[in-house]
Amino acid sequence: MTAPPQTGNQTGQRHDGGRPASVPSDVERAAALRRMKVVATSLLGVMALIFIVSFALQDEYPWLQYVRAASEGGMVGALADWFAVTALFKHPMGLKIPHTAIIPRRKNAIGASLGEFVESNFLSEEVVRAKLANVGLAESAGRWLSKPANADRVATEGAAAIRGAMRILDDEAVQDVIESMVRKHLLDPPWGPPVGRMAARIFEDGHHHRLIDLLVDRAADWVAGNYDAVTHIVADRAPGWVPRFVDGLVGDKVYTEMYNFVLAVQADPNHEVRQAIDNYLKELAEDLQRDPKVIAQAENIKSQVLDDPRVRDLAGQTWLTIKRALLDAIDDPTSELWIKFTSAVRDFGRRLAEDVELAAKVNGWAGDGAGYLVRTYRHDIAAVITETVERWDAEETSQKIELQVGKDLQFIRINGTVVGALAGLLIFAIAHLLFG
Repeated sequence: MTAPPQTGNQTGQRHDGGRPASVPSDVERAAALRRMKVVATSLLGVMALIFIVSFALQDEYPWLQYVRAASEGGMVGALADWFAVTALFKHPMGLKIPHTAIIPRRKNAIGASLGEFVESNFLSEEVVRAKLANVGLAESAGRWLSKPANADRVATEGAAAIRGAMRILDDEAVQDVIESMVRKHLLDPPWGPPVGRMAARIFEDGHHHRLIDLLVDRAADWVAGNYDAVTHIVADRAPGWVPRFVDGLVGDKVYTEMYNFVLAVQADPNHEVRQAIDNYLKELAEDLQRDPKVIAQAENIKSQVLDDPRVRDLAGQTWLTIKRALLDAIDDPTSELWIKFTSAVRDFGRRLAEDVELAAKVNGWAGDGAGYLVRTYRHDIAAVITETVERWDAEETSQKIELQVGKDLQFIRINGTVVGALAGLLIFAIAHLLFG
């Protein structure tokens, strides 16, 4: 059998379970219970002693009849309340009298009633929403997060969670997921039409002109700096019977024409070559979208560039790079990721604390979330109480409950003694007044 959870046995400090220092431990409760039992029992003994003395001397001292009646009523009240209190937790004097040892006998029913009470009175959507609205969850959280020490704590706890997740995650499984995502979103869809549409927008807006300008500028620079290379190529291509000085003249002429041509293309934004390149690129973008042959060629290029081994290697390298970079960043409090994260946490906290509209939205989301959880799982949450009580040992449960409320119940015995004495005195006085 499983006993109820034990609490700490120290006071003056907060324990792992979060028990405040002002809440007494089981040891202290047991000591207080014993003291109150001694007080209540001693009061019963005092009443019995007074009864014996007054009963023995009442004929000699008639006024002791009133004392005897009071002590007699006090004993009756004390005994009755002792029986009632004891019957809650055990059989009085070990006698199995009906309707005694109520808590051990009806432990499961008490647990079920407690669970039902909590479900009906605490786990209702209205109660939870009202409590959250009164607490001002967003504002409190915002003030807490806006403090640098708390933001660092959030970052530290988040880093610990990430490290734990990284240890749990299987690298092979993550690589499989990345590979499947690459195949699904990058390789399986045809490249031609989307690339063609994107290129068409780029060419239509003229964003490619800067690239063409760069290529023309590089070509002009190359021609300007490679006179010997151009003339040498012309000389190598000339027939052997042509005199060498003719080769030089022809090479110089070719170089000059080439250089002038490149300069003309460079200087004229509307040059025929530029227009021809524009037309070619636009036709290529159109063919990538609609020409089956061009689309097939694009798919062939894709297959050659990204075959199975390359995709697998890409997935593995991507995951290892992300993992290494993330672990390095979270282990370094001076890293850019850490600094930006803590700054974002503090900024979000300040916004929550100062922005009424944002705080209202967050409180609304918290209320909706809590309302959904309570509405959906209230019975399951309350069932935890019922099932936990059912697993407890009956005697242990009785002892634990007595520790919690037994001290107050001993006051019932004391009050019963006092009230019984007053009632006995009052009854005897009225009877004596009426009948002499």
